[in-house]
Amino acid sequence: MPILSLIIFLPLLGALGVAFLPSSRPSLIRFAALGVSLITFALSLGMLLGIRAQSGEFAFSEQLSWIPSFGITYHLGVDGLSGALVVLTTLLSWICILASFGPIQTRVKEYFISFLILETGMLGVFLSLDLFLFYIFWEVVLVPMYLIIGIWGGADRIYATIKFVLYTLVGSLLMLVAILATAFSHQAVTGSWTGAFDLLALRGTITDPTLQILGFAAFALAFAIKVPMFPFHTWLPDAHVQAPTAGSVILAGVLLKLGGYGFIRFAIPLFPDGAHLFAPLMIALSVIAIIYGALVAIVQTDLKKLIAYSSVSHMGFVTLGIFTFNQQGVDGAILQMLNHGLITSGLFLLVGIGYERTHDREIAKMGGWAVRTPVYAALFGFFLFASVGLPGLSGFAGEFLVLLGAFIDNPMVAGASTFVMILAAVYLLYMYQRVFTGPLSPFLKGLGSHLTDVTPTEILTLAPLAAMIVVFGVMPSILTSSFAQSVETFLMSAISVVGQ
Repeated sequence: MPILSLIIFLPLLGALGVAFLPSSRPSLIRFAALGVSLITFALSLGMLLGIRAQSGEFAFSEQLSWIPSFGITYHLGVDGLSGALVVLTTLLSWICILASFGPIQTRVKEYFISFLILETGMLGVFLSLDLFLFYIFWEVVLVPMYLIIGIWGGADRIYATIKFVLYTLVGSLLMLVAILATAFSHQAVTGSWTGAFDLLALRGTITDPTLQILGFAAFALAFAIKVPMFPFHTWLPDAHVQAPTAGSVILAGVLLKLGGYGFIRFAIPLFPDGAHLFAPLMIALSVIAIIYGALVAIVQTDLKKLIAYSSVSHMGFVTLGIFTFNQQGVDGAILQMLNHGLITSGLFLLVGIGYERTHDREIAKMGGWAVRTPVYAALFGFFLFASVGLPGLSGFAGEFLVLLGAFIDNPMVAGASTFVMILAAVYLLYMYQRVFTGPLSPFLKGLGSHLTDVTPTEILTLAPLAAMIVVFGVMPSILTSSFAQSVETFLMSAISVVGQ
């Protein structure tokens, strides 16, 4: 089997294998799921090394005729951008599976099956180059995430998961309409269905002004909900708070990146004129999200909700960078996507580790945690400083490049966004002070011997993330050089096509 198909469908095959394991052997199920995810991660690393050794836009591609009467093909491809996101997905998948060994004690088989199917859906989104195939994988992601939140989530999990599904479905159904309109337009112009759903064949060919505007609007709505952009963000805090720890990690680390990736890979290259028309609105909404997310995070009393709103703010930098349409901004947006996936995933893992000891996330009940758990406090501080954007850690480079790209076109936007970096320091450092410093709070003191420091398994889930945060913080060029060709192609495809 070609490597891209193998990477996508190995987790699905693993899920089928896990389904035949006896439910009475939960340890066997856990290690089987972990083994499949680790093999997938190893394959993705091999693919990434292969990308660096190849030239051209897509280092690896696979294409088979699927529904020839409508020009639908099984078309996969990987470049530096999608390759980096694929490795992020496979990395966080095995980390999430390992982190779930302790917390998930009920319906273990169903949980790990859901997680492996979710991994297949996410990988398919990043590797699809056919619009119909892309849409199928986009929808596949929805089902296992619905189950993960709805079955293994918190007390209000049903409300949160239905809200998540309804928001996503509204956007994706409109995107489906735009996909079909694009295909029918292509057939009407060329007289053939060949290439009607193929991204590479469609780029630069949609010259109908109305389709440019409406098509971009439909795609943008689906991706804006997934990012999520203001004002489509309200599902995210509820989903994060109710999701199990691994669900929050994969939601923040990968699922939010599907929206940013969709803008770069599909919405803007297909509808560049519509993108430029809506760019001022998208930039305005990005700045609002950056500021709003930070202000709301300041007043949160729940640790998970605070980090969820910080994600709204940080992902605002991604969309801001994308719609600057310059190299600095787009480089920064992609770096921010990858770095946010590492940093925020680490923070959610740490909140989950604390919740396993205390079964509570109320900041007001905490205090003096560092007295009993110094390693846990140090790790939390490390990821927190990375989220603040401390120079030398990976969170700094992405935000800096986005602000630089924004400053080139609009210094006021850059200035307003820079101010939020101060707010991020306020809400994160103030939270850290209340939770970890000072004398041990009565609540934590009452936990007695249950308040233990991090275990070796928990350190294993955090160590790869911490190492990459340092490496990419010191040498961000490792990442920017890998997707340089992707950014160049994107900027070329963002040029107006109407009237040419």
